[in-house]
Amino acid sequence: MARSRRKSAEQLRSHRWYGVSDLRSFGHRSRTKQMGYGRDDFAGKPVIAVVNTWSEINPCHSHFRQRAEEVKRGIWQAGGFPIELPAMSLSEPFVKPTTMLYRNFLAMETEELLRSHPVDGAVLMGGCDKTTPALIMGAVSMGLPFLFVPAGPMLRGNWRGRTLGSGSDAWKYWADLRAGAIDEQAWNEIEDGIARSPGHCMTMGTASTMTSAAEALGLTLPGAASIPAADSNHARMATASGRRIVDMVWEDLTPPQILDKAAFHNAVRTAMALGGSTNAIIHLIAMAGRAGVDLTLDDFDRLSRSVPVVANIRPSGAYLMEDFYYAGGLRGLMMRLADKLHMGCLTVSGLTLGETLVGAEVHDADVIRTIDDPVFPEGSTAVLRGSLAPDGAVIKPSAAEPHLLQHTGHAVVFHDYNDMAARIDDPGLEVTPDSVLVLQSAGPLGAPGMPEWGQLPIPKKLLEAGVRDMVRVSDARMSGTSYGTCVLHVAPESHVGGPLALVHTGDRISLDVPARRIDLLVDEDELARRHALWQPPPPPYPRGFGAIYARHITQADKGCDFDILASTEPVSEPEIH
Repeated sequence: MARSRRKSAEQLRSHRWYGVSDLRSFGHRSRTKQMGYGRDDFAGKPVIAVVNTWSEINPCHSHFRQRAEEVKRGIWQAGGFPIELPAMSLSEPFVKPTTMLYRNFLAMETEELLRSHPVDGAVLMGGCDKTTPALIMGAVSMGLPFLFVPAGPMLRGNWRGRTLGSGSDAWKYWADLRAGAIDEQAWNEIEDGIARSPGHCMTMGTASTMTSAAEALGLTLPGAASIPAADSNHARMATASGRRIVDMVWEDLTPPQILDKAAFHNAVRTAMALGGSTNAIIHLIAMAGRAGVDLTLDDFDRLSRSVPVVANIRPSGAYLMEDFYYAGGLRGLMMRLADKLHMGCLTVSGLTLGETLVGAEVHDADVIRTIDDPVFPEGSTAVLRGSLAPDGAVIKPSAAEPHLLQHTGHAVVFHDYNDMAARIDDPGLEVTPDSVLVLQSAGPLGAPGMPEWGQLPIPKKLLEAGVRDMVRVSDARMSGTSYGTCVLHVAPESHVGGPLALVHTGDRISLDVPARRIDLLVDEDELARRHALWQPPPPPYPRGFGAIYARHITQADKGCDFDILASTEPVSEPEIH
C-alpha cells in the first residue's frame, strides 16, 4: 500500500532552522558548513536524527558505530541529511543498581534531543533491554516520524560441544557450581564461551522480547528483530531503514497512525507466543501510555490466555535466537498467529502488517511450533491478584516447575537484597523445598529502580540436595533469561507499605496460578496491627536524578513511567530566535 508524498520542502520542520532568510538561519547554515557540508547537502532535505546508544561499555551495541554509518548511508541514498545524536547507552550488564532506574532518563533524553534539534524524523538504534522501550517512549512523545533499528541477538554460545544461552545458562551453571556439580575450571570455560559476538542476549530475554514487540507494533522494517547482529543481513537492514525513514518524513507517517490499541494487542500476543520476558508488561504499559492507549495488567492476562507459546526458545524452550532466525524468524511466528493478530495495522514500511507477512514461512517446525503443537498451552505470562498483591503481580508459568503452580508454604523473609545475600547460604537457615522465599524492598522505589533480583537463589543446602526450583515472591523484576516459579512485580511494593511489607517469616502464602491468585494467609486484624506499626523507609536518594525519580515514579502495574512524562499533552515547538 503505497503512500503519496504530502510534504513540500517548505513544510519540513527543519526548514524553520535552515530555510528562512534571517540572521538566525544564516547562523545555522554557516555552522553546518563549518562541519564541511555544502548547502546542497542539507537544503530542502529531510534532516534525520540517528539516535545511537553505542558506548564502549555496552557489548550488546558494540557494532553500532558501524551500523550508524550504514543507516546514514541509506539516508544519503534516499536524499536525506543524517545527523548522529548519541544517547545514554544503558548497558544492562554494567549499569548499577539497575538500568530500569534510568529507562525514563533515556526516554526523556530522546524526546528532548528530537525536540531541540532541527530534525524531521529519527532512526532509533537500540536493543539492550531498556533501550528499546526508552527510545520508543521518548520518540512517541515527540511525535515525529521514526523507525527502530534493533541491535540483533548475539551468536550462540559454546562450551565443550554444548550450546550456551546467555543468562539462562549462567543461572543454571552457577547453581551447579554452588552445588558442586561442576568445578572452577569448567565455570571459567563457560565464561569464555557464553558470549561470542556483538549483540544482545540470544535467549528470549527482555532484549529479544522487546525488539520483537517493536516489530509487532509496526515500528521496524519487516523481519528486522530476528537478524543476528553479526549477520550481513543486519547491515543491509540498517541501510534499508535509513532509506525508509526519508520517505516516512515526506509521507508524514507519524506514531499516531501506527500505535493504536490493536497494534499493542498484536505486540502483547506476539510477546506471549514467544515465551517473552515478564519485563515486557512494564515496558509495553509505559509505551502504550505515551501513545494514549490504555493497556492494563488485565489486558495482558486475557491476551496471554488467547495464544500458546509456540517459540521453542530458552528459557521456556530449547533453542536460541540464531536458530529462530534460520527457522523463519518473527515473520514466520506471526504467520502462525495470523488468526490472532490484527493484520490491518499500519507499519513503518507503509504496508499493513498482513502485507508485510506475505511470503513468510517456517523452515523448522520444532523451533517455531504450530498452535496445535505448542511449547506451552497458554501465553508465557499470568497476572495474579490477591491479598498479597491487590494491584497485581506477574509470573511466567512457562518457565516454572508445573508442580509449584499451585502451592502453599511458609514464608522465609529477607528484608532487602543484602539480607538475602548474607543469609541465603547459611546452613542454619530454616528453609525446606516447600518454603516460599520472600524478598522485600526491591520495587520501583525500594531498591531503588526495581532491579532484576526476582530469581532469588535457591539456598545452597537445598541445591546440594537436588532442589532446582522453589516459589519465590518479590516486588522486583526478573531477567527474561531467568526461569523458575518466581512471582514478580508485587504491587503495591513493600517500600510504600504494600502487603508485601507486612509478611513475616513463618506466615503461610498460597499461590494458585490457574486461579490467578497470590494470598497471604494471615488474619486481617493481625495485618492491621502490623500496618499500624510499619514505618516508611527514608528516601533512597537525597538529591539529583534519584530524587526526581522518587518523586515521580509510578508503580509496576502502571508501567513505572514518570507521572510527568506519561501524559500525551503536546509540548510546544521551540522558538527559534
